[in-house]
Amino acid sequence: MRWSVLGPVQVTAGGRVLPIDRPQQRAVLALLLLNADRLVPLGQVVSALWADDPPASARTQVQVCVSRIRAALREAGAGDLLATQGGGYRLTVGGTELDLTEFSVAVERARVEETAGRRAEAARLLRDGLALWQGPALAGAAGAFVDAAAAGLDEQRLLAYERLAAVELGLGRYAATAHTLRPLVVEHPLREPLVAGYLLALAGCGQQAAALRLYAETRRRLVDELGVDPGPELREAHLRVLRGQTTAEPAPAGPAGPTPAQLPGDPAWFTGRATALRQLDALLPADAARAARDGGQDDLGRAVVISAIAGTAGVGKTTLAVRWAHQVAHRYPDGQLYVNLRGFDLDGRAVSAGEALRGFLEALHVPPQRVPTDLAGQAALFRTLLAHRRVLVLLDNARDDEQVRPLLPGSPGSLVVVTSRNRLTGLVVNAGAHPVMLDLLAPAEARELLFARLGRGRARREETALDEIVRCCAGLPLALAVVAARAVGQPDVPLAVLATELRDSGPDRLSPLATGDPMTDVRAVFSWSYRALDADSARLFRLLGLHPGPDAGRTAVASLAGLPPARVGPLLADLTRANLLTERTAGRYAMHDLLRAYAAELCHDTDPSVEREAARRRLFDHYLHASHAADHLLDPYRLARPAALPPPATGVTVGDRPEHGWASAWFAAEHHVLLACVEQAAAAGLDRHAWTLAAALTTYLDRSGHWPELAAAQRTALAAARRRGDLAGQALAHRGLAIACTWSGDHEAAHRHYRRDLELYRELGDDTGRAHTHLGVSWVLARQGRLRSALDETRLALDLYRAADYRVGQAKALNNLGWMHARLGEPGPALQCCQAALRLHEETGDRHGAALTWDSLGYVRHGLGDHDEAADCYRRALALHRELGDRYDEAEVLDNLGDSLRAAGDLDAARRAWREALTIFDELRHPDADRPRAKLAVAAVPVAPAGGGEL
Repeated sequence: MRWSVLGPVQVTAGGRVLPIDRPQQRAVLALLLLNADRLVPLGQVVSALWADDPPASARTQVQVCVSRIRAALREAGAGDLLATQGGGYRLTVGGTELDLTEFSVAVERARVEETAGRRAEAARLLRDGLALWQGPALAGAAGAFVDAAAAGLDEQRLLAYERLAAVELGLGRYAATAHTLRPLVVEHPLREPLVAGYLLALAGCGQQAAALRLYAETRRRLVDELGVDPGPELREAHLRVLRGQTTAEPAPAGPAGPTPAQLPGDPAWFTGRATALRQLDALLPADAARAARDGGQDDLGRAVVISAIAGTAGVGKTTLAVRWAHQVAHRYPDGQLYVNLRGFDLDGRAVSAGEALRGFLEALHVPPQRVPTDLAGQAALFRTLLAHRRVLVLLDNARDDEQVRPLLPGSPGSLVVVTSRNRLTGLVVNAGAHPVMLDLLAPAEARELLFARLGRGRARREETALDEIVRCCAGLPLALAVVAARAVGQPDVPLAVLATELRDSGPDRLSPLATGDPMTDVRAVFSWSYRALDADSARLFRLLGLHPGPDAGRTAVASLAGLPPARVGPLLADLTRANLLTERTAGRYAMHDLLRAYAAELCHDTDPSVEREAARRRLFDHYLHASHAADHLLDPYRLARPAALPPPATGVTVGDRPEHGWASAWFAAEHHVLLACVEQAAAAGLDRHAWTLAAALTTYLDRSGHWPELAAAQRTALAAARRRGDLAGQALAHRGLAIACTWSGDHEAAHRHYRRDLELYRELGDDTGRAHTHLGVSWVLARQGRLRSALDETRLALDLYRAADYRVGQAKALNNLGWMHARLGEPGPALQCCQAALRLHEETGDRHGAALTWDSLGYVRHGLGDHDEAADCYRRALALHRELGDRYDEAEVLDNLGDSLRAAGDLDAARRAWREALTIFDELRHPDADRPRAKLAVAAVPVAPAGGGEL
């Protein structure tokens, strides 16, 4: 197998080029080859191909490319070399099968031979390596990263030619050197090392006049086009031509002086971060054993390794970088360079790339008079000095890609670690940096940090207070360190006092974390990132302090800001790049509690109260209208009449109303936010928002088994509706409370709420509302085993539905009657009721009701011993539930189907059905998972199905 990137991107197996022809496929292959034997996350591939503007289908396009590459490899019997792992891809490339690896190994071995004085062997190795190039690097590939990556590879080729020229001039091979350099100088007339080598080669061939003319022409072009004079290397070559000294001198050993060791001290209280440390360790060169297996090569054969550590303010980026740098410093014997770029300092004065380079050049013992005055010259000299060396460079607190880019080495062997509050996407795309996102500490890691600082004895004596401190500090290392320092400084103060201060500080939550030192004060450290934002992004950050959390979708944020989603998108991207927000999943944004408290402080201090209240009202309007749209999609043929909604305020984005599956996913993502909004709306006096939001949550919370949350929301809703004197709102809240009590087993409380419901609907003159309530009462009675009473309640409901000519309600009542008759051992009336219900469901188009009725029919058939017919009924119900995306009902029908299959003698099929049911119940975290789990635990358990009755 032969992999190629030094020319057309291609794979050759058995002398045949594999059919990987499309430019995008070649780009994906090139990216994987440039990161061979490493896991490349799918998101990194998307960023590499499209930078900051991926299409909606980006991930699908990448998956298609990978699939086609794998298919081509499979034809050559090598499909297993491209593996999908952990949300990304890993391409395994053995030994020197990659031409870039073979080239880089040849260059490195040539350096070793040259150092040992074996110049002829060094020249041979360099020529062999350069012969591997078959055209422009990465030819045929198309993607955002390609041009920059190809330019980086071409830079390696030119450096190799420059080294070859120096070696062969030292051997007196003037004609060969001139022949080699002539086309390169034509292509790169202002690349001074090439011109310098060509000058000496011409002079060595006796063409001194031509060499001097070339120097004069090059000097003129440098002055005219770049505004600079020739650098020291070209001037030195010119002088040697004038003096007739054309024999090359030995390669300089480098400036004399101590090896730089600039890392800050190793952090004394470092804990946790095992995952991040493993990510960083994975970037290191292979160990000696592996290098030996691969023919003596190591990762020097690849490009310079760059790691970009990003994370929010105070999350411990510098601490992690310094700790890891100390752990690996022994691998970089040529020195460790460090600079704090001060990208987010309060005074706003970041260290420029030129300042940082001058400091590095001084550390590398370059005399001041030899340091170029321009940034490009300084960067070029820095790259030259680091060529063929092993140096660790730590660039701390970088503001953006532009500040970092001139500080990067240009040749293999060195390691660069960058920390920044911003996500340095350009560095990842254009320089191949490996992103390491640093998140908040997990609770266990946060506890370990406090154990280390406080001593395990004191920490264990007050573990409850310790856990409260961990929670209040939101896992932010800086906040934990501040509290720990206060506790150490006040050994007689119980931790419980500090925990209470943190918990009870209310809106002034950050004050207990103040230190007076701008480097450690949590509020001050957050302010560094905030001050770097533009005005629009800063406003959005402040308004996000009004959001209850834990996260928000894009349309919700747009409503909060009163902006169209298209305008809020770039602002969210700015906040995400600044690590003031985290995009947890596509289109959903979160900030930790301390950042939210800081944003809320700023909003209160900066934005007028009228603007704050308008923003909060827009947010509640968005959730109110979106939740009612989603609720209608979940159950368009609901019994309870939906609440009338106030029109949304100006600037509110409600969003599209797609299909049932969207509604389930939307509620799954938003229900924690909606529950918080119910409480916030009630606290803000927006009582109508509170009870109508709670009403919209009832179906979802019920079906997903979130009954404690349902009860809490409905209690708040009931209080809000009572304050408004809204009888309809009270009735809906009582109904929601009755449902929650029914499922929790508090049947007496359920009856109390339903009795109050009946009173309210009588007062309102709402007969269909009374019918709904009778149906609910019947369900409570059925769960109590009082089936005859349940039948009576259901008949009352049916009579009311018929009087109101409400056919949807009639169908649901008939289904319940059928199911209860079946439970009572009365299959004749059961079949009659269910078949009548099914006809009505089909007339009204209520597919959800039809699915429940097919479930009831399955139960009836099962009771009659007609297990094959029962299984067919269950399959009809299952198909409808899956079409509608009703996960809970799907699981219940699967559970019932398993019972019928078991009774029919097909135990294997029954187990498959129970396993599917168990998987869904577990995904929903529903207690009904115990039913299929128990059945799977034994070989055969004749359990009667639960049936398809409904509220």
